[in-house]
Amino acid sequence: MTQYSKTNYWIKWSPKLVLIFLILNCGSPERAINLYVGERNGESTEVVFKGINEAIIKANEIRSKDKVNPIIINISQGKYYLDTTLLITPKLGNLSIIGEGSDLVTIKGSKRLQPDWEKYNDNIWVSQMPDNTAFDQLFVNGIRQNLARYPNYDESAGHWQGHSADAISLERVKSWAQPIGTIVHAMHAGEWGGFHYTISGINEKGEPVLSGGHQNNRPSAGMHEKLRMVENVFEELDGPGEWYYDKESSKLYYWPQTAIDIQNSIFEGVHLKHLIEIKGSEELPVKGVSIEGIKFEHAQRTIMENYEPLLRSDWTIYRGGAIFIEGTEDVAVKDCELSNLGGNVIFVSNYNRSITISGNHIHDSGASAVSFVGSPSAVRSPSFQYDEFIPLKELDTIKGPANNLYPKACTVDNNLIYRIGRLEKQTAGVEISMAMDITVSNNSIYEVPRAGINVSEGTWGGHIIEYNDVFNTVLESGDHGSFNSWGRDRFWHPDREIMDEMVAKNPNMPLWDAINTTIIRNNRFRCDHGWDIDLDDGSTNYKIYNNLCLNGGLKLREGFYRTVENNIMINNGFHPHVWFENSGDVFRKNIVMTDHKDIRLQAWGKEVDYNLFPDKEALLKAQKSNTDVHSVFGNPKFINPSTGNYTVSENSPALKLGFRNFAMDSFGVKKPVLRALAKTPKIPDLLLISGSERSKALTMDWLGGNLKNIETLAERSASGLSKTAGILITAIKPNSILDQSELQIGDVFIGGEGKEINEILDLKQLIQEHNWKGSLNLTVFRNQKSIDLKIRIK
Repeated sequence: MTQYSKTNYWIKWSPKLVLIFLILNCGSPERAINLYVGERNGESTEVVFKGINEAIIKANEIRSKDKVNPIIINISQGKYYLDTTLLITPKLGNLSIIGEGSDLVTIKGSKRLQPDWEKYNDNIWVSQMPDNTAFDQLFVNGIRQNLARYPNYDESAGHWQGHSADAISLERVKSWAQPIGTIVHAMHAGEWGGFHYTISGINEKGEPVLSGGHQNNRPSAGMHEKLRMVENVFEELDGPGEWYYDKESSKLYYWPQTAIDIQNSIFEGVHLKHLIEIKGSEELPVKGVSIEGIKFEHAQRTIMENYEPLLRSDWTIYRGGAIFIEGTEDVAVKDCELSNLGGNVIFVSNYNRSITISGNHIHDSGASAVSFVGSPSAVRSPSFQYDEFIPLKELDTIKGPANNLYPKACTVDNNLIYRIGRLEKQTAGVEISMAMDITVSNNSIYEVPRAGINVSEGTWGGHIIEYNDVFNTVLESGDHGSFNSWGRDRFWHPDREIMDEMVAKNPNMPLWDAINTTIIRNNRFRCDHGWDIDLDDGSTNYKIYNNLCLNGGLKLREGFYRTVENNIMINNGFHPHVWFENSGDVFRKNIVMTDHKDIRLQAWGKEVDYNLFPDKEALLKAQKSNTDVHSVFGNPKFINPSTGNYTVSENSPALKLGFRNFAMDSFGVKKPVLRALAKTPKIPDLLLISGSERSKALTMDWLGGNLKNIETLAERSASGLSKTAGILITAIKPNSILDQSELQIGDVFIGGEGKEINEILDLKQLIQEHNWKGSLNLTVFRNQKSIDLKIRIK
């Protein structure tokens, strides 16, 4: 609706100006058409619809006559169960679906079940359900229950909240009366995401025959030997909160939580994959749709649907989500809550322009939170597997996309995202693939199994990643970061010699796909199981500045034209891996707290200099590689590091190198109601600064073990040590990582990764430097002997 300013302006009117004014302002203004869903308390004479689909049908009828005026579907307080997916087509443009608030209005993809419970045994109840009842998740009084599984659910038990090497052992499978239909989850052998299968048969050896496993784009390594879990087995229904549905007999079995009144509880079964689909095309897009003020719950798991590879990244993905957006312009999802969803939450597919995802609370869902994924048809000469490559003479050499079937100029801003990837492990808080100019800003993202923010390849860059707070990441995977990217684009080849030769002959080739610079700035990252910022294979054309990295440091591998400056890396540093001879990379004016952790570099890029190191030893090591000629070492003199304020004081040596302070209070979600809910990362002790600020830790809890420094002659004598040094294991928690290792109470750590361990700070430094590998090579002293062990550290 046209609005006019009350400001007075003097205008010299001419006949031409008068005519323009009349044309612009004398037409009929837009008039919103309001439709209402739910109870209206008798206050209005308008027609009120009981269901949202009815209102959408009415909106379509209106649009056949009125193609201009905006339509608003107002949803009153209540819970709305969908029988079918809500579909918004191009005909329904200029539409708003507005709830009274996400705390008052809920849309669900489940059905209310009406079980008639009888006792099956002392713990389990059973109910005969109507024929053709189908659901894949069960909620009781709003709480998700566990499909009968082995091992049982334990929130603190790591991968899938419980895993075991014998999940599909011959002995266990033989104990199941009906193994066919069992769902098998297993991590990738390299912990690069996971696989999901169903048991479709039993062979002559009694071994399960598995179907599926298509959910990972690096399949050759196969399943992890230990990190496995099974579901949907009646014999594994052995604890409170577990259920099993026998489809053949239509019987539902349930072991209730002790506090539940089973006869008076609300049971809901999830039956829809998508809750809303907004679908158009480039030629006929859906325009001007807004969804706001609604809670969305209960969409099916999609692990056995068709998946497609995201080019040569490690990902395959199901192209769908609880809210699915394709072929649209100017669509917004804002101020909603989205939770308890089995697969992807919001999926923006193929052609889309100006999509805004803002102010949302996204949590407790099976796969990724927000995904922007274009069409491979827009990629010139695409390859889809790590080992695939199109010969140079056959490559399309034109820069940029081949068509417009990709998301562009979209925004994910001011959202709170956590506890996603509860089932699928190759997931992210925000996923970007085959897209351009995506802004990810002011989000808090944490408690995720892999990356908080992931960019799958270089097509086509231009993204801005800013003011995010991303931490507690890579919790159930490995070799990754809080921010992760790949860049296995047209220039990239799995054979390094061939890649070197191609790029030497075609120096502009890396920018054929990564045509626009991606900016990562003013974020706070913390990854305890990898890198804070991980630019992996081929990631190209990045500018990274003003970021606070709290634990894992920053890695650049096998790419071109990355500029990293004015960042702070707490307790870690710079990891340049496998660089090209003429990478054009720059690393300058950063505060680091270790020496550079370079691996297989042909050269050191365009410039590595003007950095602040923690001590003289680290600086001299860098200068032996002919880098950091103007760099210095010293204490950066942070103002208040214990509270997370790493602003440096006026007499910091970092300022003399050109480092500039940046804001320490602008990370993460800003919306007040979400900011009040959001967690923040643990602020680390400063481990690696020399001088008085170096923390002197005496004890440490690590991987389920209690550790302490060897401090006294008595402790030294009891352990048989030749000097008063080392770290003693005083206790090990049952079923912890240390309990599953070869370590024992009474062992003393004396070395690791070729270095001496004299105190806990030495061990912490080793962890900082090597946690990306997922393991540590340690030397322990036991029974008067030194023993070398390899220990998994997550």
